[in-house]
Amino acid sequence: MEVIVVRLRLNLGYDGGGFSGWARQPALRTVQGEIEQALGRILRIAEPVLTVAGRTDAGVHARGQVAHVDVPGEVLVRLDGNRPHALGTDERLSVLVRRLGGVLPPDVRVFRVSVAPEGFDARFSALSRRYAYRVSDAAGGCDPLRRHEVLWHNRPLDLDALNAAAARLLGEHDFAAFCKKREGATTIRELQRLDWAREPGGVLVATVVADAFCHSMVRALVGSLLAAGDGRRPVEWPGQVLAAGVRDTGVHVAPAHGLCLEEVRYPADAELADRASATRRVRTLEV
Repeated sequence: MEVIVVRLRLNLGYDGGGFSGWARQPALRTVQGEIEQALGRILRIAEPVLTVAGRTDAGVHARGQVAHVDVPGEVLVRLDGNRPHALGTDERLSVLVRRLGGVLPPDVRVFRVSVAPEGFDARFSALSRRYAYRVSDAAGGCDPLRRHEVLWHNRPLDLDALNAAAARLLGEHDFAAFCKKREGATTIRELQRLDWAREPGGVLVATVVADAFCHSMVRALVGSLLAAGDGRRPVEWPGQVLAAGVRDTGVHVAPAHGLCLEEVRYPADAELADRASATRRVRTLEV
């Protein structure tokens, strides 16, 4: 008898401070590990495997993370419990969200579960990821209630200098100078947006959008821009590092706790499979 598999999309968020990153690792507490354990317990299945839009590093937060998991369709019926009438799919998934809320620790939440459209892949179907990096340059330090999500930078930062330096990094480039190289993985990315704004309370927020990011890329970009923003380096320097194409010891990777994954964007349902197929192709820069 053929087993019908249902792909579920999960929208979730977490405080990364208590996790050793997203990806499951032996003997370490991870976001993936916590959610997979909770799903297995509630659905009574062994080792559900999540695929995520972006694997965040240890200490990095998310409020707009997306993942998918494939489960046998029959397990959703278990969510009916002892109700006299069978629930519809949407009702069952609402029950699953509530039960996850009761099982998961408070530093990770699943906001919504839905049946994924045909062709959906949380990782490969994504058009872009949007991150925010938050920095305070207040003389006495940042608001202590925001210390786990805002970096304190102990030098005044010039907003115009930050944006002038950031503009030199936009576009499709080989970001090898800002990435930790991984065997077989490309470092070519399209940086679609990188700009800074100062909130009414004084916190500076960098908005960073790309089709994808390589390991440590956002934090390395921010680290280079802070050096330009506080005057230790000229505004041209981050662009020069990018053009050199090799890791520069002068680039300090910004701490993880200031970074948050805010949003993952996907195309229309009819374009999901084509997008996933295109993303799987390893890119090279055209000469």
